[in-house]
Amino acid sequence: MRQAIIYEVTIQYIGSLNDVRRREPFTVYFSNLKRAIECVQTNLAINGWEQRKVNYTAVYRALKIKNKFVCDFDALKTKFFQVVITTKTLNPKLTTLGIDEYPATKH
Repeated sequence: MRQAIIYEVTIQYIGSLNDVRRREPFTVYFSNLKRAIECVQTNLAINGWEQRKVNYTAVYRALKIKNKFVCDFDALKTKFFQVVITTKTLNPKLTTLGIDEYPATKH
């Protein structure tokens, strides 16, 4: 089976406003990093947030070094949400899944 890398983009709501209006994280998956970043930038622009914080170079470097890109968004000294981009492996190599060998009885 062929392995593939996909990109998980999660919007997590943080800060004191999250206590007032509880919101669940929103997660979406992409097979192409460029498309994932374009989607985030587009939605940030539509909603009036600064989109330059999430750019291809920053995301690519963070994924290579830390396997995770995290960017907080705030306004008026209050944190609202953060964008988290991570990689996931589809069809990982088969392992034993931590299952030990069946104990055999001695004859």
